[in-house]
Amino acid sequence: MFKYIKTALPLIAGALLMTATTSCGDSFFDLQPDDEVTGDKVYKTENDFELAVNACYSKLQTQMDFYIEMCEFRSDNLSLNAPTAGTQDRYDIDTFNETSANTIIDNLWENFYNGIYRCNKVLDKIDGAEFDQSKKLQFKGEAMFVRALTLFNMYRAWGTVPVPRRVLTVTEALKLGRASESEMYGYLAGDLEQIINENMLPDSYSGKDVGRATSGAAKALLAKVYLTFKQPQKAADLLRGMIGSYDLLPNIADVFDVNNKMNREIIFAVRYNKSVVGEGHGAWYSITNASDDNNRTNTLKTLYDGTNDARADLLDFVQVPGVNAFLMRKFFDTRDESTKQYGPDNILIRYADVLLMYAEALNEVAYSNDQNSPALAALNQVHQRANLPALDIADLPSQDAFRKAVMLERQKEFPYEGHRWFDSVRLGGAKEAAAAEGKSIQDYQLLYPIPSSEIERINDTSLVWQNPGY
Repeated sequence: MFKYIKTALPLIAGALLMTATTSCGDSFFDLQPDDEVTGDKVYKTENDFELAVNACYSKLQTQMDFYIEMCEFRSDNLSLNAPTAGTQDRYDIDTFNETSANTIIDNLWENFYNGIYRCNKVLDKIDGAEFDQSKKLQFKGEAMFVRALTLFNMYRAWGTVPVPRRVLTVTEALKLGRASESEMYGYLAGDLEQIINENMLPDSYSGKDVGRATSGAAKALLAKVYLTFKQPQKAADLLRGMIGSYDLLPNIADVFDVNNKMNREIIFAVRYNKSVVGEGHGAWYSITNASDDNNRTNTLKTLYDGTNDARADLLDFVQVPGVNAFLMRKFFDTRDESTKQYGPDNILIRYADVLLMYAEALNEVAYSNDQNSPALAALNQVHQRANLPALDIADLPSQDAFRKAVMLERQKEFPYEGHRWFDSVRLGGAKEAAAAEGKSIQDYQLLYPIPSSEIERINDTSLVWQNPGY
């Protein structure tokens, strides 16, 4: 039976009405204890703000449920045949029967808003502090990036949501309504464009800072925002400047090697350190026996059939030495004997994503039947890296055929990486993918229900209303 053993920092309940926590250690994800970094008077020095920004990243470590439950199990990659003790909420998400009381959805809503609170705390205080201006600009850009990433995930899951742009009082939070579509776009694109235009983030880091958000991460996230909001020309223009700035590693297995973290293909990842208590995680997607149900759909089981696709081997399960668990090669690691944790990073953006977004954007702007078009070249870079022959434009004779080829390539490239559900929604294939697995879904089910706890808390449906259909 599939298991997700979770090791994470505790969540702080209360949706918009939250406070931040911190703790200490030797990596930039290790934060100070609560009583060391609370209260306005400590938000003064560079060290204070470094700790506060670290708290923003730390919250990302606690969000793996989003990528597993709300992305992979929602898609045609994974499916739960029947609910067991503790998996009813997952089963309901998988079968499109979730309600607004689903605890997975409710917990992630609260988790995301706590992350936004942490970012807003930094942004509210940093302009009044006196320390190195370049460092201040970087910290500000990092907080804005994490906030934008969090809001983007919320938008893709729920549509428009309330967007606190600063720390709110309880009274203010209860009066904050859902943003409009144009406001959501403005918040997301506006912050990321500011980060880029004002050179707030560096191209790279060294030493202990490797893994912080870079200018490339902001550009790649902005490009996906543009594509999601149907702005393909803007996405194409932005992505064109990223081509060649990163590398596709010749052997895709090397991308996920825990001894090769933050390699030249990785643009942004949520970092973990298994040797530090609370900084590692459980065994993602593990099974106890090689013969156990791994929850793969028929679609995923047959995805690579009839080909010599190098990506197929990444989905093989391998036993962890000395542990009664099997892990996929994609997430394989040995367990730290002291902390009992694992340490693969959660890779959110890599260069293969940039190339496939570029192919998608160019095709959405205008289909080209040229075998030498930049769109097909970008698609083929990823396709051929998997030891497959180049795609021929004659086999992709229309814009829709090319779009479907991009969607299929993305599914083959990113299984278990949290992309598939939102890719299929953005590219228009969600209903067809569900139908292939015997599921019929309605348009309204392309979004999740707003948690009932939030609607009850606000108690004003002119401010926060339920998504239609739920």
